Amino acid sequence: MALSCMRCPAGAAAVSSRRASAPPAAAVSFARCGFGSSATAAVGCWRIQAVTPQGAKAPMDADVKNAVTPTTPPKVENGSPSGITLDEFEDLSALSKNDDSTVSITVVGASGDLAKKKIFPALFALYYEDCLPKMTDAELRNMVSKTLTCRIDKRENCSEKMDEFLKRCFYHSGQYDSEEHFIDLDKKLKQHEGSRVSNRLFYLSIPPNIFLDVVKCASKSASSVNGWTRVIVEKPFGRDSESSAALTRGLKQYLVEDQIFRIDHYLGKELVENLSVLRFSNLVFEPLWSRQYIRNVQLIFSEDFGTEGRGGYFDSYGIIRDIMQNHLLQILALFAMETPISLEAEDIRNEKVKVLRSMKPLQLEDVVIGQYKNHTKGGTTYPGYTDDKTVPKDSVTPTFAAAALFINNARWDGVPFLMKAGKALHTKRAEIRVQFRHVPGNLYKGSFGTDLDRATNELVIRVQPDEAIYLKINNKIPGLGMRLDRSNLNLHYAAR
Repeated sequence: MALSCMRCPAGAAAVSSRRASAPPAAAVSFARCGFGSSATAAVGCWRIQAVTPQGAKAPMDADVKNAVTPTTPPKVENGSPSGITLDEFEDLSALSKNDDSTVSITVVGASGDLAKKKIFPALFALYYEDCLPKMTDAELRNMVSKTLTCRIDKRENCSEKMDEFLKRCFYHSGQYDSEEHFIDLDKKLKQHEGSRVSNRLFYLSIPPNIFLDVVKCASKSASSVNGWTRVIVEKPFGRDSESSAALTRGLKQYLVEDQIFRIDHYLGKELVENLSVLRFSNLVFEPLWSRQYIRNVQLIFSEDFGTEGRGGYFDSYGIIRDIMQNHLLQILALFAMETPISLEAEDIRNEKVKVLRSMKPLQLEDVVIGQYKNHTKGGTTYPGYTDDKTVPKDSVTPTFAAAALFINNARWDGVPFLMKAGKALHTKRAEIRVQFRHVPGNLYKGSFGTDLDRATNELVIRVQPDEAIYLKINNKIPGLGMRLDRSNLNLHYAAR
């Protein structure tokens, strides 16, 4: 495989309005030339190079180099990188062992925030787990920065893995809507794919209003001629139901449904993947998973930083579209769904859809929105949302939202699902808090007084940071007398 990064020149990527302020187009590709069956046969021939629009070799773009230095790198649990489903993991593992084909993964928008923070680290996690073909090409450039670190694990020399991974990246500049530039990309990919069957995957790490331009050009000018071509589209998939449906119709002008993969990367979080396991494979929890025992469910997402120069994108969508209607709603559906027939994607989807169809329309009195302002803490002044130069001064886009949702079915009738999401808050966390009802006729209620929270149990599933599952229970304090206290049964993932 070969990794290519294609980036649109500044100014050329301005597709429509301020909402189109996307990261320059970028392509990341992995292309394997194959393994020989004898000592004299051709072996893997990956090569990495940075290419300017004029075709001259240049140093690797700093954005790409920094992208594989995650501050919170994807974890590899049980041999499967976080953010990759089991089926996708197995498919890539099989492809890495197939001598008769190549795979080119093109990330459109590789210099953007999502690519740098999520996509490149995930690709590196795949490479680290030997799910991408090995490179044996001796002609390599020295691409390693001595400051790069890896915190996935210490089984091997991670700096060497980082070195090898970076040398699979090549850079190609082009415009989103230029078929000519995609023809150039096609030529570049073919140089790395060789004569093998070539499969190509385009990862659209760009705003949805640019999807169609890229898909049109890629399908016409950079599709595989002898293998499959697939497109991954990230959230947000449109601004509302109407624009989402229109976007689907537009994509199907150039692709069939089996070629389109709509993803929410939050579903790849370790604790989100573990949610159904916790519930459906542990008898102790399933009987409690209903209105008879659960008082409320809280879905919390908070960041301790603001937009920090990304206001051009965020101001067009806000916290509700950016976080609540995708990440948190997906978690809610997984949490509340009935047992699916199987673990197949369609069966899980069907149960999640039933949950969403059972939800009562949201009432205005059940919603709170807000926007963070400038403040001073510890002698340091932090700017407010509208102080960001990329945000209009008169913006009313919410950076915080809280809502109470209700599911009108037999299992969850009357149980509030409380969603909270915001930027520039006190802590950075994402968690599910399940608060159970009080014990009827509790013999020890005198120990708690009117503190209902202390008198009840709580299950906390912390998605990030420091993944953990812990159950708050009431316990006797050792010693004379009958004094009760809260204790945690704690499963801390970092300590496993």
